[in-house]
Parts: sequence; C-alpha cells; structure tokens
Amino acid sequence: MPIELLYFAWVREAIGTGSERVDPPAGVATVAGLIDWLAGRGGGYATAFADRQRLRAAVDQAFVPLDTPIAGAREVAIFPPVTGG
Repeated sequence: MPIELLYFAWVREAIGTGSERVDPPAGVATVAGLIDWLAGRGGGYATAFADRQRLRAAVDQAFVPLDTPIAGAREVAIFPPVTGG
C-alpha cells in the first residue's frame, strides 16, 4: 500500500525533496524498517538516515517511536528533533 512520505529540515535538504509517495516491500513493517529501506537507496537517503538517533517520526500526524508499525499508515513524516526556545 503506498505511503506518502514527508521530510523536513536537513532531512529534506539531504534527500532533495520534501515529499514522495512510496510502496515499500512487504517486509518493511516499522518506521525503523522504512528508514533502513530508504537508506538502502544510497545517495542523499543514506546521508539523511545514517544516524537514527538524530531522527524523529510521525505516523498519520501523531509523534511515534521508530519501532512503530506502519501497517495501514497513509503518511509518515521524518524529521530532526524539534527544539524550542
């Protein structure tokens, strides 16, 4: 099932786009698995997803840990930690 991916801040800059629609393979079951699959594309994806400690995610607009399942998700956003001040 296709998923809309949204990228923000330096993740977007490394990949070169703010969004894309993908249909991950059946074995990709979690946000972390999705990140691994995307990193395997190489180039900017490998750069953006090299350090998972620097990534946060939201599934269907709700903040989630990276081990969250993506089954049935319509949208996954990947971004750096949010800072405030």
